[in-house]
Amino acid sequence: MIKVHAIQTGSVAIKQRQRAGQGAGMLRLINTLRDSEWAGWLPIYAWLIEHDGGLTIVDTGETARTAEAGYLPKWHPFHRFGVRMNVQPQDEIDVQLTRLGYSPDDLTRVVMTHLHTDHAGGLPHFPNTPILVSREEYGAASGFSGRLNGYLNQHYPAWFNPTLIDFNNTPYATFSRSYALTPDITLVPTPGHSAGHLSVIVRDSDVHYFIAGDTSYTEQLLLDQTVDGVSVDTAAAKDTLARILGYVEQYPTVYLPAHDPESVTRLENKHVVHSSVSFIR
Repeated sequence: MIKVHAIQTGSVAIKQRQRAGQGAGMLRLINTLRDSEWAGWLPIYAWLIEHDGGLTIVDTGETARTAEAGYLPKWHPFHRFGVRMNVQPQDEIDVQLTRLGYSPDDLTRVVMTHLHTDHAGGLPHFPNTPILVSREEYGAASGFSGRLNGYLNQHYPAWFNPTLIDFNNTPYATFSRSYALTPDITLVPTPGHSAGHLSVIVRDSDVHYFIAGDTSYTEQLLLDQTVDGVSVDTAAAKDTLARILGYVEQYPTVYLPAHDPESVTRLENKHVVHSSVSFIR
C-alpha cells in the first residue's frame, strides 16, 4: 500500500514572471526581477511517501529562520527583490511530521528534488537520515559559485554529506535515464529550473504520482509547456516539460509541483492529468 502526504511548510511569494518567464537568456531573469506584479502567497510543499520500502520524504521545505535578518542575503538580487517568505516555527517539517505521528528519525530516506532554500531549509532536522541529491545538483549548489547562483549553502548543516545520485542509462518511459529507488519509486532527471533537478515517480496500483519539485509552478503551466523565469537552462527546461507531458499522456498521473495551490486537491482526489484534459480517475 502507498500513501502520499502533502506537507505545507509555510508560503512563498514570487513574481508573476517567475511562474511564466519572458525573454531569452539573462534578459529572462532580469524581466523576472523587474516585474512589479507578485503572484501572491504560494504553498511550499514537501511530500511524505508511506510505502513498503519505508518512509521517504521528498524535499524538506523551508525554515522559519528566513525571518531572521540576513538569512536571505541582501547582496543577492533574487533574495533581495524576487522572493518573500512566510514560515512560522510550527510550519517546519519536524512539527508537521509529529502531527502525522512520525519523527524525523523514523524516516528511511530524504530525497531532494533540488537544493534551493525553499526545498532545503528543513535539512537540519534530518541529521540521522540518509539524504539523496543528484550529483549535478550538489555540484551546482556547492562553493561560492553556488551562492552566486542563489543557493544558501552557508546554511546547510555542517554534517551535510548527501548520497550523490548518478542516473544510469536505463530508459524509463519518456526519460532516457533513471534511478530505481525502490520497486515502486523511480527518480528521473528533470533539469532546467536547476542544473541537477530531479523528480520522483511513485507507482500505486491504479495511479502514478509525479512529485515534480519546480519543473513548473502549476499543472496548467505544464500543459502549456511554459518555462519559468529563473530556469538556469531554458532548453533543458523545455525538454523536461516535454518529457513530463509525454509521461502523463502514457500513464494516469497525479502531477504534484511544489508550489501549486491545487496540488493537494489533486492528490486527495487522485485527479490525474492527460494531455489538455484533467479528469477524476
